[in-house]
Amino acid sequence: MKLYYAPTSPYVRKIMILVKETGQEADVELINVATTPLAADPKLLAANPLAKIPALERPDGPTLYDSRVIAAYLDARGGDQLYPSGARRWDTLTLEATADGIMEAAVLMTYEARLRPEEKQMPEWVEGQWSKIERAIATLNTRWMSNLQGPLDMGQIGVACALAYVDFRHGSREWRRGNDGLAAWFKEFESRESMVKTAPPMG
Repeated sequence: MKLYYAPTSPYVRKIMILVKETGQEADVELINVATTPLAADPKLLAANPLAKIPALERPDGPTLYDSRVIAAYLDARGGDQLYPSGARRWDTLTLEATADGIMEAAVLMTYEARLRPEEKQMPEWVEGQWSKIERAIATLNTRWMSNLQGPLDMGQIGVACALAYVDFRHGSREWRRGNDGLAAWFKEFESRESMVKTAPPMG
């Protein structure tokens, strides 16, 4: 299988951590692509008409895209380790969706600064995206800590990748302030080998 990726994408990082945690590294070839909404990589376009990463090219079926689709596929292939059955499954899926929402808002903030001409940027729009992140993080801190501290699942991986991306691109926003429980959880989780080995390049 071929995984189209960029090392700074939090959506890609979710998949790379899943691959490591489920022991599928030897089965996944990484194809590095440089793509933005304004300039799609031709290799990626051939695999995913939406030109988004990650995209997983399979030998026995169409290319999969959207990180949650890829995560579900690879987890099933790896023995159903990260999506629990029963009532907890819905909590895991909700946590993963919350994490993806944080990522989306943080990526949009990054694009606004990097891709839009300065005279056309909307600070109030950026702050609207940050408000989504703040609310989601506060909810994780007050509502979801028992789930985050349970057995490893895809919700935890997603949340860790989302928080790490906020640190990476928007560290000056100091999301930890007032979220002590979540900050303590993340400090421990980010020391996992799979997190350390998938950290984005700095600079």
